[in-house]
Order: sequence, then C-alpha cells, then structure tokens
Amino acid sequence: MRLIFVLLVFISTFAFAQDQPKSLQKDPYFTPATTPKKNAPPAEKVKHIHSDELRKDDKYDGNNYFTGNVQFSHQGSLLNADLVIVYEEQNFIKAIGNVKLQNADGSVITADEMEYDGNTQRGIARKNVVLTDPKGTVIKTETMYYDKVSNQAYYNTGGTINDGKSTTYAKSATYFLTTRTIDLTGRVKIEDAQYVLEGDNVVQHQNTNIVDINGPTVITNKKNPLNRIVTDKGNYNTNTKEAFLYKNSKVYYNNKILTGDEMYYNQLTGFGKATGNVTLDDPNERRWIKGGYGEIYEKKDSAMMTKNPYAVKALEKDSMYFAAEKILSFQRPDPADIKVKKSFLRAFRKGRFYKSNAQGRADSIAFNETDGVLHMYKDPILWSNGKQVTGDKVEAYFNTEKENIDSLKVLGNAFAISKVDSLNMKDEFNQVKGKLMTIYYGEDNNIKEAKVIGNAQSITYSDDENEETKEKERIGISLTSCGIIDAIFEEKMLYVVACNIGANSDTYPMSKIEPAKRKFPDFNWNTKDRILKWRDILVDTPNYEEVKYSTDNDLYDKAQEAIEKEKAKEEAKKPKRVRR
Repeated sequence: MRLIFVLLVFISTFAFAQDQPKSLQKDPYFTPATTPKKNAPPAEKVKHIHSDELRKDDKYDGNNYFTGNVQFSHQGSLLNADLVIVYEEQNFIKAIGNVKLQNADGSVITADEMEYDGNTQRGIARKNVVLTDPKGTVIKTETMYYDKVSNQAYYNTGGTINDGKSTTYAKSATYFLTTRTIDLTGRVKIEDAQYVLEGDNVVQHQNTNIVDINGPTVITNKKNPLNRIVTDKGNYNTNTKEAFLYKNSKVYYNNKILTGDEMYYNQLTGFGKATGNVTLDDPNERRWIKGGYGEIYEKKDSAMMTKNPYAVKALEKDSMYFAAEKILSFQRPDPADIKVKKSFLRAFRKGRFYKSNAQGRADSIAFNETDGVLHMYKDPILWSNGKQVTGDKVEAYFNTEKENIDSLKVLGNAFAISKVDSLNMKDEFNQVKGKLMTIYYGEDNNIKEAKVIGNAQSITYSDDENEETKEKERIGISLTSCGIIDAIFEEKMLYVVACNIGANSDTYPMSKIEPAKRKFPDFNWNTKDRILKWRDILVDTPNYEEVKYSTDNDLYDKAQEAIEKEKAKEEAKKPKRVRR
C-alpha cells in the first residue's frame, strides 16, 4: 500500500514538473552589479505588442514563444524579431531572426539573435550585430553587450566603427551613447582617406572627432608613409588633422624628425612646433639642431629653433657646431637641377661656429651645406690654428670631400694677424691688411697664402740664419705698403713675396722701430672671445682671461738711452752763456 502511494506521488510530481516551464541559465552579464534596494518597486515587465502566433510546447522548455512579425516593448524601446521566447518569471526574452531593437534615444541595434533582461535593462546581441546611433555612427561586431541604464554598449569580439569619414578597427570597445565617446582597448586602427592611426588604448569622441591617445601610437600619411607621427600620449583631431603630443613623441616629415617634450603638428598645413628638449634631426644631411623651442614648415621645407639653440653637422673625420639666438634650416631646389635640393643653415644674432681647424663668430652666419660655403656678416672674426682674420664680411669655402677649408674671402677692412711664435709669450705679431683679402689654406689645414688688394699694408718680423750657429736671428721689422700684396705664411713667419703698384717697403732694426709702430692702430688680438672647444659656442662668449704678452723693447730702449746720452754729451760741449 505504501509503495503504491509513493508511486502516485512520483507520477503526479513528474506530471506537474512537465507543466512548469524551465528557467534559463543566463549570461553572468545579466547579474545586477548591486543588490536591489529593499522595498524597491518591481521592475516593469517586458510587454508583448504584436505577433502572428503564440505557442507553448516542449520546444523551448515549456516557455511561451511568439512567431511572425513579433514586437515587444520595454521602457520606451521596441524590439522586433521573427521569433521571441519569453521567460515570464525572469522578465527575460530571447529574440531570434531579423532582430531589431529601437531605443528611445534613437539608437538602433540589429542582429541575428538577442537576449534582453527587463529587470536589469541589459541585453546581449549576437551574430552580425550592427549598432547605429542617431548621428549615423555605425558599429559592427559579432557579440555586443548593451546597458540601457548607463546607455552604453560593449564588444570584445573585434569590430568596426564607421562615422562616415573614418573607419575604426578594434578588438574591444565600449561606446557611451550619451556622450558619444568610444573607449577602445588593445590594438586599434582608425583609417580615413588620407591617414591611418594605429595604437593602443585610444578614446574616440564622436561629437568633436577628437581621439585621446593613451599608449604607443603611429599616425601615418597614406600617400607618403614616411611622413608620420609617433607618440605615447596625446590628442588627435581627425577632422583638422591636428595633433597635440605630450610623451615620447616624434614627427617624421620630408626625411626629417622633430622631437620634443610637448609638440603640436598640423598634417594639413605642415606646421609644427615643439617645446622642452627639442631636436630636429636631418639624417640625410647628418645634421641635427637642438634647443628649447622649435617650429617646422613642411611645405616650405624649413625649420626654426630658438631658446639656446645649437646645431651639429657630423662629418666623416670631424664635425661642425653652430650656435646663435636663432637657427634656421631649409632646403631649396638647385637652379641647375630642380630635382636636386640644396641645404642651408642660418644662425642669427651672436652667431658662433666651431670646427677643429677653424672657429668663428659674427652677428649672423649663413652656411650652404651642400656647396660648403659659409658667410659671416657684421663684425666677423675667424680663428684658424693661431691666426686671426677680421673684416666687414668673411666668406669661407670648404672642400666638402676633404672636409677642410680651401680658402677665405674677406670683403672690406680685411685684417689678418698671426703670432710670430706661438710657443712663446712675446708680444710679436705678423700683420697684413687691406680692402679685400683672399686667404688660401694648405694641405695641413693652416693658412698658407694671403693676397691683399687695395691699400695693402703689412707689418712682418724678419729673421735670418746665423752662418756660424745656424740659428735664426732677428733682423728687424718690415713695414710694407702698396696696391697689392702677396704674402706667404709659414710656421712662425709671414713673407711678403710680391708688392705691386706704388710699392714702399722699409726694414727697421729692432733698436730703431718704436713699439707703437709694431702694430696697426686697429690691431685687436682677441683671446677673450676665442672659441677653443665646441662647448664654447653654447654661451655668448667664453670670456676667457685676456692673455698677457711680454714686450721686448730692450734693444730699442738701449738705443734710445744711448741717443739720449749722446745728446747730453753734445749739449755739454756747447759753450754756456754766463751772466755778469
């Protein structure tokens, strides 16, 4: 009897269970983030609006399902599909086939399948998912999670975002529909007709078309892939193509590279600027410029650097260094062949340059890097291995293959000075001056010859070899003047080998030439401002202590003393008038 009762209970329970629909195992995404508040009103039910047919059988675990032009609504949103399964107790629906969800804000989601929880107002769309926002942005992916309360959508199955101007490819993205902000994580690619942005951790602002960059990113010009922006942090306007860069940033343009602590670059106009530790690198010219502030003009192929700028041009055996208050660099087509570009460097105000065999300073310096021609304007002064050249303007011609100076041209008030003996501290200097001067260098990078035209004058120390001791002895000082002077520089001497047009030359023994005549009135041997090492160009002047040279006037003083004694003797011989 007891066995029969147990069987009856089991059969009735089984039959009851068959009449009860099974609940759905939902995705963890539908689990509320917070516990519902006590005494909170029940959530609004998902409402059936229309369908061609309602069924309830074992097909979907005993749950009601609607087919044919099905439409449901919830909180202002409308859902259409071919088939909708309703899990009544859980306020949950599952839609299959031609699913379309229209939200109150105007956004639309279409997919092959969709699940929606009326309690949490969250949904998951699967297969061929497309989200279109009210302003036309279209997101496509395979699985999308959306939350009506926070009004955001998320995917991590890879997808595309198209706003009509550009297309974004990303592994995962969160779209905040209220602000129209898209947070993209992982590797991201944004592409339009002109440029491609590839980076990690990017945020797109659809309203402003600004992209926030929060990881290593490259923005490439599609027509010229060598022109690109590299940065770890910044903002990029996809409309105006303006980039604001804040960390580890570089701008590549015209085979040059601009870097700085903070940078701005407009890809359309080609204008860029940088502050902080700024460097403009030109690998083709093997030259770079550093400073505190820089600007580039891509279309003009020019750049400017200020705030303690200096430039370094690397050569095979040596390097040249330039500094000034402002440095410009630019390229121009060669008139002889417009396909070839020539490079130029300009240093304005307090210009300085250093090379191992030549150093100089002037108010401004212009250097044709391609042809190796250097111009020095306004108060130029050039030093070369113990020799000094000054004038109104100095032009230096470099041999670009040997990397040495071939010659100098000094235009106006030309003046060349050389120490008679660089090994001693005697106040003895060979000098040659005139209106114009051409100076030629020898194979040892030393000044070898000078040709002076117009009111040419020279002061040279003359030595001769003692026949007995075979040592050089000082003969005296030669004063020469004529229309044209040809002079040869040797290690310690300057020889006038030709003096043409109104020549006049006299040699005075050391005992008979007064010290004031041993130098021209405008003599200025500058040791305070001389550039001895490349770092000296980083300041207006190294301000070295002036070198004190010893004068050697013993012979002249003794001669004058003897003359005075002879005068005194002659005076003593004269009869003296005596008053009575």
